[in-house]
Amino acid sequence: MKLPIHLNALKAFEASARHQSFSAAAEELNVTPAAVGQLVRTLEEWLDTPLFHRTNSGKIRLMPTETAERALPDIRAGFDKLSQGLELLQQSPTCGILTVTVSPAFAAKWLLPRLDRFQTLCPDTDVRLDTNLKPIDFAIQRVDIGVRYGTGNWQGLVAEKLMDEEVFPVCSPRLFEQPERLSLPEQLLQETLIHDLSMDEHTRFPTWSAWLEKAGVEKHQSAHNIQINNSAAVLQTAIDGGGIALARSVMVKDDLAAGRLVRLFPEFQFESPLAYFVVYKPESTELAKTQMFRDWLFTEAIR
Repeated sequence: MKLPIHLNALKAFEASARHQSFSAAAEELNVTPAAVGQLVRTLEEWLDTPLFHRTNSGKIRLMPTETAERALPDIRAGFDKLSQGLELLQQSPTCGILTVTVSPAFAAKWLLPRLDRFQTLCPDTDVRLDTNLKPIDFAIQRVDIGVRYGTGNWQGLVAEKLMDEEVFPVCSPRLFEQPERLSLPEQLLQETLIHDLSMDEHTRFPTWSAWLEKAGVEKHQSAHNIQINNSAAVLQTAIDGGGIALARSVMVKDDLAAGRLVRLFPEFQFESPLAYFVVYKPESTELAKTQMFRDWLFTEAIR
């Protein structure tokens, strides 16, 4: 099989199947829709089988055949491997750009304050941060490695547990100066509670209700509530005296050490069912810069 001469046709086929449109595929590939259509027809003729069901009406006018659907995962995996190979040709093993994906809050509260130590360790590697709350496609976005928060199951990625964590209430030192105000967990309900909505779609994400139940508080309705969808902003609101936050130990570690926040009720231990994981594509083990960053993350986690 003389595969190289059909690479452009395979690219046109894959893009057309993903977009379900020759026009959208043409825009991505920077060619005309007619050129995409011709490439796909050439591939169909060579294979002697149709790859799409075509219709003249409806929102979706291009649907891959059953045969095409079965082949697409392997074709996409092949393109991923080609991209990985090209990166190896273009870059030396320890140099170049390293694209890292983390959440905005993890970047602000944990990674960025420590990143200069990696730059000192690997001065020839430039780190490009992709801060995103939602999981992204490592192949399409050309991501080398990332840190994700969850249970450790992400399709197509190696996931190694980096850090477990606790959750506990924190407040500003100014608020803590009134010990009688916060001597019992029940008294939290008279305060403004700051709720972290950044992982609201995850049913196992620790909540105020879960912590209060662990502490033996029967009623969970507080007098005032603030809801924020960014973990770093939750902590900053608590630092500013805006209320009491349910902090995650990894995120709040530096703020506690610096005295910007104080932990409340340390006698109640509540381990989060979620954890931080280093994630990367299986083939990234071949890239020295990726493995160097992975090893550095684990070193930082135990400091």
